[in-house]
Amino acid sequence: MITAVPEPLRKQLLSELTAARSQHGSDPAQPRVHDAELALGTAGADPRTRLAATMRALLRHRRPDATICPSDAARVVGGGSWRDLMPTARDVAAELSRAGTLVVRQHGTDVDITTATGPVRLARGPRWDR
Repeated sequence: MITAVPEPLRKQLLSELTAARSQHGSDPAQPRVHDAELALGTAGADPRTRLAATMRALLRHRRPDATICPSDAARVVGGGSWRDLMPTARDVAAELSRAGTLVVRQHGTDVDITTATGPVRLARGPRWDR
């Protein structure tokens, strides 16, 4: 639900949604709008789909070289129970990494999230725009 989204992340997602809607009619705007709506919970979807959409929407909202933490997506989707979603968030990040949509970094180095221990960051991958 939108009420469960932490305020700083909700503001980022609303900003992304507004920016995407301002490009109304362009092909790149459609997935941006859809991802932001899924992330905010305004379009029904399962948690895995919402996690992936949230990761993409938050990365779009930030500078091209910026990163996010998988826990940001878990906080958006899971609200107060976000920690329970962390294994799923890392699994979704692994799927997006395998597809080249994003890369997983630890201390600035690309890593395999399935073997990395400790905190990781997510960045736009080599196939981000595809």
